[in-house]
Amino acid sequence: MTISPLASISPGARIGANATIGPFTVVHDDVVIGDDCTIESHCVVGLPTALAEGRVLELGDGALVRSHSVLYQGSRIGPGLRTGHHVTIREGLVAGRSLQVGTATDIQGSSVFGDFVRTHSSVFVAQGATIGSYVWLSPGVILTDDPHPPSDGWRAGVTVEDFAVIAARATVMPGIRVGTRSLVAAGALVTRDVAPDTVVAGVPARLLCPTSEVLLRDGSGRPAYPWMRHFHRGYPPEVVERWVAAWGGLPPWDGDIAVSGDAGDPGAPTGSGAA
Repeated sequence: MTISPLASISPGARIGANATIGPFTVVHDDVVIGDDCTIESHCVVGLPTALAEGRVLELGDGALVRSHSVLYQGSRIGPGLRTGHHVTIREGLVAGRSLQVGTATDIQGSSVFGDFVRTHSSVFVAQGATIGSYVWLSPGVILTDDPHPPSDGWRAGVTVEDFAVIAARATVMPGIRVGTRSLVAAGALVTRDVAPDTVVAGVPARLLCPTSEVLLRDGSGRPAYPWMRHFHRGYPPEVVERWVAAWGGLPPWDGDIAVSGDAGDPGAPTGSGAA
């Protein structure tokens, strides 16, 4: 364990083996940090809040929290967390394996994320969101929860189902469901539910085409979606093997393969997404 002498560690914090904590980082009570975690400098871990209702902050094994990030008390995040710099994660987030959170992203908490969720820089996720597994949120994406701000009455978080991709600067309005394997185009304003395996674009967003009509720009004429056929970087071999078995693998592909999926298997394509 390597803890900077300039870090402030509460005696009530529980820190696993082989942890590294950088200078000027503050680790509060009610924090459980797993093995092999790295917390860089100038972070605040387990920031107390009454909204956590006494719940601890749990970080799974192998987390990397980069500098100037603030993680509030009361969230449970699975192994393999990776953050950029200046990230905020509020209380009440329950996240699965290998969450990646881009620089300057703000997750407002009280949300559920699946496995292998990827957010780029400057993403905003309002409270009450349900994000499936293998979802991509590109730079500047905004997921809202308040239909007539400001209000304390009725709120509804966004649902993004498994394998969906939301492109840069898109905004999704409260209570909207973005279907599995769908694509929201850059800059879109999504005011209605997005059906699975479709592309929506525009302000307000309208149906453009099935995702199968979007082609790779490599001159091959092959479809770009489902993206799991050709993009495997950063995913473990056992996940990629399931994708190849279900969807076909790297070129030359075998065409579409019908699968039923298994909702209990986060690596299997499913039509139900996260609920």
